[in-house]
Amino acid sequence: MLTQKLTGTASTSRLGWFAAAAVLANLLLIASAKIQVPFWPVPMTMQTAAILAVGMGFGARGALLVVGAYLVEGALGLPVFAGTPERGLGLAYMAGPTGGYLLGFLVAAVLTGWAAERGWLSSFWKAAAGMVAGHALILTLGALWLGIAMGWDAAWRSGVEPFLLATLFKAGLGAALFGALGTLRTWLEGSR
Repeated sequence: MLTQKLTGTASTSRLGWFAAAAVLANLLLIASAKIQVPFWPVPMTMQTAAILAVGMGFGARGALLVVGAYLVEGALGLPVFAGTPERGLGLAYMAGPTGGYLLGFLVAAVLTGWAAERGWLSSFWKAAAGMVAGHALILTLGALWLGIAMGWDAAWRSGVEPFLLATLFKAGLGAALFGALGTLRTWLEGSR
């Protein structure tokens, strides 16, 4: 994990690299929320894939810091989330329909990071399972939040069902990316 590699010792250089990587990850989260990709049945952002990639790349503690900082930025009113500032800002936005998904971002990133620390990046299939589980957790917490406000059937129809194909696509894409990175890392380590 990036967090373990960069903060394994308390050297200033390693902490500087971690801080730089965390800032870049934060910018990735913001960009992934703002860019919509045409998809069926609804357009998708790459936000959940980026959230889970942060978990897999940074591990549980690093994901807590990076995604936690992202959520704090949003709570302070910065337009970092999908649909902001058009649909509101700050805590009012976070308490709205997307609140459960935002909570799911943090929980899923930490749990995906925890799984990655235990070897879930060792194969395409394990990484895919981790990505699917992370997405399922985000969708579940989002649907629970929506269900309280609008009823369970409506929460499923508007908060889960339209995103299932995009979820599978992003899980496969993320698993392929981490599988390729793992192969590259193994090759680089073997060529030393």
